[in-house]
Amino acid sequence: MPNFNPRGWILSSTLRPALRRIPLRAARRLPPLLPPLCCLLLAVAVSSTVLAQQAPRVVSQDGRYALMVDGAPFLILGGQINNSSSWPATLPEVWPLFASMHANTVEAPVYWEQMEPQPGSFDFSTVDLLLSQAREHRLRLVLLWFGTWKNGEMHYAPQWIKTDPAKYPRMIDERGRPIQVLSANSDVNLEADKRAFAALARHLAAADGAQHTVILIQVENESGAIGAVRDHSPAAEKQFEGPAPPALLAALHKPAGTWRQAFGPDADQDFQAWSVARYINEVAKAGKAAFNIPMYCNVWVEYPRGYQIRGDALPGFDYPSGGPMQSNIAIWKATATSIDVLAPDIYSADRQFEKDLMRTYRRPDNALLIPETGLGDSFAPELFYALGMGAIGFAPFGADQTGWTLKPGQLPEAHAENYALLEPIDRVVARLNFEGKVKTAVEEEGKPEQTLDFGKWTALVGFGFPQPDGGAHAPGTPKNIGRALVAQIGPDDFLVTGIQARVTFSLAPDRPGRPQILAAEQGNYVAGVWKPMRILNGDQTDRGLNFHNDPQYVQLHLGIY
Repeated sequence: MPNFNPRGWILSSTLRPALRRIPLRAARRLPPLLPPLCCLLLAVAVSSTVLAQQAPRVVSQDGRYALMVDGAPFLILGGQINNSSSWPATLPEVWPLFASMHANTVEAPVYWEQMEPQPGSFDFSTVDLLLSQAREHRLRLVLLWFGTWKNGEMHYAPQWIKTDPAKYPRMIDERGRPIQVLSANSDVNLEADKRAFAALARHLAAADGAQHTVILIQVENESGAIGAVRDHSPAAEKQFEGPAPPALLAALHKPAGTWRQAFGPDADQDFQAWSVARYINEVAKAGKAAFNIPMYCNVWVEYPRGYQIRGDALPGFDYPSGGPMQSNIAIWKATATSIDVLAPDIYSADRQFEKDLMRTYRRPDNALLIPETGLGDSFAPELFYALGMGAIGFAPFGADQTGWTLKPGQLPEAHAENYALLEPIDRVVARLNFEGKVKTAVEEEGKPEQTLDFGKWTALVGFGFPQPDGGAHAPGTPKNIGRALVAQIGPDDFLVTGIQARVTFSLAPDRPGRPQILAAEQGNYVAGVWKPMRILNGDQTDRGLNFHNDPQYVQLHLGIY
């Protein structure tokens, strides 16, 4: 795994100019060992600064986002392993799949119950195993903190918390009954989670601060409450009946007053959203104080009517009440300021819903990240929707061969096709996407053709084969899995690739002249530099650029006659 080595940069760019600023007469009066000592101290100081600058971070530019890893944009082509697959006994069944999938990142849980089996006593053996084996297999790592919340409940809290509800209170529902969710309005619960998460962060800072194996941390998992709309514990009731926080009201342009006065019929869920967001923000803040890398929250989203077994979607029952789902984004953004990204988990293959959901979370104040989606082939085209909207990462859930989702030798075929296509050019795609140069096309039912507008140029994408000449339309694919990526790398230059797609270019209707292909090179990128393999022409370009299932990359230079 490449690591940034600042040594040469320090000597050439920092030490020499610094030494030149020491007056010659002053230098002659220095003790013999002082100049080397000064050099050493300066080198250490600059080295620390450079390494800190190279630490993973999420950056924005003109409304677009990039996850910077080792100083350059990085695209997560990931997979999330099953919930119980971080254990030493099952990890050997994780790595073969990631190699076969051509993934570059593994998302793996860290269990609070295992990491802190007794209060204040920490066991980082599983974390260290994840670090060492991810490095061995040349994979980046996204750690998932299974702390106070997992799927809207308290599954991974330690036994000493679960068995002491008097000290670590649970939420109380509207009937006065405790539920399997720790109260977000309890300072004792918060301090316990903060202490554990900060300990994890300190350990990671020591074990991985310079290597950047870990590039993101997920704080909790699908937070919120299953079992009640809001907490009715004594502490929660006192907060709910009091004035709503002025800073939140100002951010949302709400009038001053109690929660009920300010938020009306939505007060219960909005109060729960603020409570959970405030709690998680404090946990993340404690972690970042020890290890300042990007942190995100994944989201069990609200699905539209008809998706739920019981009809209308109800907060606290069909999805965790108070989590960062669509209707709560504004509250979370105003409250959880230490969280870099709110990231939706997508378990719908409804193309329109997928696109609408991604547009909801792709905001000027929020990068698009898909940390969980389905493992089946029908979910794979989502990646191209996400890339077309500037996503920084993507990962299907259940990516291991432990038998829960896949058996040894089994592959999620369509996801593996995507990653085999994109992994060789992942850094290039990440950079071009951050520059706003990438457009994608995804086949949809009844839509075997799409157009991509590049101003002067238009790309027509047809899906499936054989595609007849002339005016006949593309046939589409049996399962609507065609996808294509087109990046404009110059005024008349494009990088094109895809799966089960044909791409042809034409001039925009308002442009005079007729288009021609001046050069079409098939090749690849080596260390970010294009290396042509052969020139395509004749049958290979007369009928457009044809992409089947094998990875192929073409750079195209267009002209007008």
